[in-house]
Order: sequence, then structure tokens, then C-alpha cells
Amino acid sequence: MHYKTLARMTALASVALFVAAACGPREANRVDTATGTVDTAAGAMASTVAVTQIDLGRSVGTDKRVTSPMTAFAPADTIYASVATSGSSPSATLQAKWTFEDGQVVDETTHPIAPTGPAVTEFHISKPGGFPKGKYRVDITLNGTPAGTKEFTVK
Repeated sequence: MHYKTLARMTALASVALFVAAACGPREANRVDTATGTVDTAAGAMASTVAVTQIDLGRSVGTDKRVTSPMTAFAPADTIYASVATSGSSPSATLQAKWTFEDGQVVDETTHPIAPTGPAVTEFHISKPGGFPKGKYRVDITLNGTPAGTKEFTVK
């Protein structure tokens, strides 16, 4: 009789361990901010987004691409940044941070994106009284990780 009790308890312990493992906490999706890769605990196919090109100009077309890339602008110009990405992701974030030569932040804009292939996101800045002459830059980040920088001047 002792042997049967031991066998039952061992079987019960095995079942309890199996149930605990199956119902235990699951790992949340992890995003590699350097590459934009999403690693899912369920084993679904990972997605990747990368910035492939950044252009500056005075205007963009209907495809959100800069029509004539340039790096010198007039004080009254609206300055566009066209950010091309490749890959796909159910959720990613692009940010443009525009700064003046002394480090002063001119503007910061964030766009959530969910690309399913090549895509373009447009950012722009303008100033009613015109920008002070000098050197500027726009820093683009993807999911909080630096993805590219473009320097430009206002003359």
C-alpha cells in the first residue's frame, strides 16, 4: 500500500509541475532598439525596421519624399526631412530633433509608424519670423536609437 501512495504522489507532483510551467508568466515582446527587431515569446516571425535614407529640402511630393534635396535654406523656408525606412513592424517610433548650432532645440516631433515594407515619413519645421542664420542639424531616432543625422545651414 505504501508503494501505491508514493506512485500517486509522484504522478500528482508531475502533473502539478506541468500545469505550473504551462500557466507560468510569459515573457513580453522584446524590442532590440538598435535594430528595431521585435522578438516575440510566442515564436512569431520577428520584424525589422531600419532607416535607409534621410533627405532635406524645401518641399515634398505626395509620396512624402523631398523633391529636390539640399542643405542650404533661406530664413523663411519651411524645411522638410524625408525619412525612408525598409522592413516591417507592427509598432515603431520615428523622432526628429532639430537643433541650432548652440544646441538649442528648435523642434522635436515623434511619429508612430507600422510599416509593412518600404515607407517614407515626413517631418518639417518653419518659423513665421524666419530662422536665425547659422548651422543646424536634425537627428533621427528609431525606437529611441540614433538612426541618422543631417546637417544644414540657414543663410
